[in-house]
Amino acid sequence: MSEFKKPRRFFENSGEVNPDISYFVPMTQVTNTQNQDMKTMVDLGRYFSIFAPRQSGKTTFFEQFCKELEKDITYIGIMLNFQNYKSLERTHFYRLLQKEIYRQLLQRLEGVQCERLEAVKEFLKKHSIVNHVSLEELFEDLNNLLPTKKIVIFIDEFDGIPVAEIENFLTTLRSLYQKFKGVSEKALYSVGLVGIRNIAKLVLGGVSPFNIADKVKLPPFSLENIRDLYQEYTEETNQPFTEEAVQKIFKETAGQPWLVNWLGSILTVRIKPETVEPITSEDVDKAIELLLKDKNDHFDNLFGKAELYKETFIEIIFNGVAYDPDDKEQSFLESYGLIKEQDTRAVVFNNIYQSRFTKTFFRKFENQSDFTSHRYFTKTGDLDMEKILSDFEEYIMEIGVNAFYETKKPYEKTGQFLLTAWLYQFVKGREHASLRYEIPSGVGRMDILLTYRAKKYIVETKIYRSPKTIEKAIDQLSEKYLATERVDRGFVVLFNPQTQVGKLCSPQKYEINNKIIVSFKIAIGRMKG
Repeated sequence: MSEFKKPRRFFENSGEVNPDISYFVPMTQVTNTQNQDMKTMVDLGRYFSIFAPRQSGKTTFFEQFCKELEKDITYIGIMLNFQNYKSLERTHFYRLLQKEIYRQLLQRLEGVQCERLEAVKEFLKKHSIVNHVSLEELFEDLNNLLPTKKIVIFIDEFDGIPVAEIENFLTTLRSLYQKFKGVSEKALYSVGLVGIRNIAKLVLGGVSPFNIADKVKLPPFSLENIRDLYQEYTEETNQPFTEEAVQKIFKETAGQPWLVNWLGSILTVRIKPETVEPITSEDVDKAIELLLKDKNDHFDNLFGKAELYKETFIEIIFNGVAYDPDDKEQSFLESYGLIKEQDTRAVVFNNIYQSRFTKTFFRKFENQSDFTSHRYFTKTGDLDMEKILSDFEEYIMEIGVNAFYETKKPYEKTGQFLLTAWLYQFVKGREHASLRYEIPSGVGRMDILLTYRAKKYIVETKIYRSPKTIEKAIDQLSEKYLATERVDRGFVVLFNPQTQVGKLCSPQKYEINNKIIVSFKIAIGRMKG
């Protein structure tokens, strides 16, 4: 039997991957909308924008791509990073830009022993980049000095460019592209702007200054990528990953590179260290359990972004709403890697994010009540929804009503979120329970549908404006949703801004068309004075 060997490298989870010290697999299937790979795009002199969330491997990808590209001495790869530039004044921004471009340009020309090196040095001594016009002049003059060289510039974290210079900078790139589009020998040959947003969609002054660019989306790890990454570890140590373990990691992470690497580290350092025993699917379950409890910047950063649009994010968590590329909140969440499109629906990017952030959002509800208490269940083991909703009313009294007035969101949306969070405690971790809201029905959209032990509980939420509000809610329930779902009992929760918080209201029962509807009027009015 093979013995365990101490690994020479490790699973990187804190930044750019160096293949000499970290396990590394090249990204595959990085293509544009015409299915051309990166090398083809560069060879054709294309300008392109690539958008990918942070910690998705984009910096590593471009560093490695530049190394491969420069095996051809005609290419000059220049890597820039605008991450810390956003607050800079124009002159400072262009001075730093000049420093990096000149340094990398001369370093490459020296490395390939270019015969035009001295001429370029003399030119650069006289030319300064002080604004976008002088930037354009730089590459126009380099066309004459370096006719056989091809400069390829990648700008990582392009989102960090000073806001005042976005339009000037992109317009300059567009001008250079259009001016030399039909010229095969040109200095600035190809440009790639890398950010978390789709830069080509930026519209400034009524037009997109970079709409000449190809659009590229950096994909997550494929199953094969993950298999190859872990195989590198196996070859060094003799400790294998079972195929079931690899499949489970792919399923749970959806190939998110940081998660794949971090799970590899947990599995080999904390779960089964220094052994040749195979890493199994059961080990992956244990690693994910530890991962979900980890305190790290990756989760903290993503949670901060998700919290900005938490109602939309939670709606996607529970239902998977229709994907809309023009929806501002969906686009924001997608740009940070929190959601993706799947079969025309917007869904959370992977199971780990869904588990982690659902728990984080709803943590405030934990320990508010004993959700396993018998008082919440009938003698037959079904949920006692009346007691559950009565305690929710008391909970709103305890936490106050500021949440209803924090944002421009409709009160009803806030109420749905809080109520969904409360009801989530009854389905969390249970095999025969589910919770969804804003669910499409044959006759409309149900607000909340909780299923427990095959029994359905339908809840309609409204902001109370007048007696007609309850009439409308009852009509919707009795004539539409209860009949469609073949349920004989439904619930209405009315959030009443006209009644000061702290006043409890007794539930009201209505019997219509052999259906029983129980309504709860929850006071959310602010205290006066």
